[in-house]
Amino acid sequence: MEATGVTATAAYWEERARRFSGQGAGLKAVCSYGMPGFYNRAIDLSQRLALAGWLRLEPGTRVLDVGCGVGRWSRLLARRGAQVTGIDVSPTMLREAGRRAQLDGVATRCRFLEADLATLELEQAFPFILGVTVLQHVVDPGSFERAVGRLARHLEPGGRLVLLEAAPTRGGAGRDNAVFRARRAHEYLAAFARAGLRCEAVTGVDPLPFKILFLRHRERLPQPLALAWLATLTGLCLPVELLAGRAWASSSWHKVFVLEAAA
Repeated sequence: MEATGVTATAAYWEERARRFSGQGAGLKAVCSYGMPGFYNRAIDLSQRLALAGWLRLEPGTRVLDVGCGVGRWSRLLARRGAQVTGIDVSPTMLREAGRRAQLDGVATRCRFLEADLATLELEQAFPFILGVTVLQHVVDPGSFERAVGRLARHLEPGGRLVLLEAAPTRGGAGRDNAVFRARRAHEYLAAFARAGLRCEAVTGVDPLPFKILFLRHRERLPQPLALAWLATLTGLCLPVELLAGRAWASSSWHKVFVLEAAA
């Protein structure tokens, strides 16, 4: 059963990659599936601001980017001088990440490997590991525990692990499906502790609930009306996310977890 789940998840991401990874910035492949461009651009912007304070690395820092997708974070860090290893379960994502790294002139500072985080076995540990909306797609509980353990195993002593995940403080189960699980924040913190990771900080991303509440009901509306409402709510939420999203962690749907290896 578990192996079937892993195969199904990999097939899901490969299909997304084949459809969308080469379009524009590739955000439809790695952000919100089937959503309009303005919505995915807003997600990308809020994620970048939520992570900005944690991505100031010294040139030459070795980075592991898990679930790298089309390489948007790998390329950003490589442009800053990092040496980045990106992993993903989708071969098409990896090919696109490599192509974009070539176009950006950072291919010599990037390598991309096909790997599943739950079974990851690299021959080195890293001082910095980044994962953006990866664990939320590891639905099977056993695979989730192993994935967190593999993150801890590949983190150097004194290193830092930064994860951005859907991790509501309350609720969340109503959004779960075959390839997504909105675990509560305390579930993540407990799993991190079991893996020997110490939480240094938890910060917010998107504290206003309007978009998440609307997405549960948008399919009941005529498409033009649903699109208009989505644009309106995105416009209302984005300024709050940009100005105060990091500070309002408790009410944020997504959270940034900043972790290090426990003594």
